[in-house]
Amino acid sequence: MTDHSGARTDAELVAAAAAGSDLAFRALYRSHVRAVYALARAMVGTATDAEDVTQETFLVAWRKMSGLELESESLLPWLVTICRFQAANRIRRQKRDREHLASALDESLPAGADVEQAVISSELVGRISGQLSTLSTLDQEIFRLCAAEGYGYSEAAAHLGVSHGVVRNRLSRIRSALRATITSEGS
Repeated sequence: MTDHSGARTDAELVAAAAAGSDLAFRALYRSHVRAVYALARAMVGTATDAEDVTQETFLVAWRKMSGLELESESLLPWLVTICRFQAANRIRRQKRDREHLASALDESLPAGADVEQAVISSELVGRISGQLSTLSTLDQEIFRLCAAEGYGYSEAAAHLGVSHGVVRNRLSRIRSALRATITSEGS
């Protein structure tokens, strides 16, 4: 069953992708990636986060393709649902990470800290949180595991399914960016 132009329908492409066809999945991706990205961008606000949410959406779609029974002529409504869940998860995770970072920094203030120092520290927390929110999901997870939870490079790599070198290199880049954020405090 093809449409009038001879192109395969989403239902045909879904069936082929569910049977393992990379070409069929790529065709579905090309067909719907712009719409999914536009929705992700509207929900999460930044291009980097929207790209990550779009990628996560299609990854979930690929994993669940084999059990999918398409209820309409288009795959897009299903992809939109996945995208909304992925974007909501990202927003919740970022909020939780910001709160965790802020509370960790608040706890580090001495009891007798003066008001001026507290204001400067609060501004610094905001800048650091802002810097962390620009990181990719993988970089945020690497930072969380290594810096906040004390994982070693190898442990974090095993947990995330990446190599030791990826964790080491990305964490070095993250730390450099955060150092730049911290040292620009006096600027």
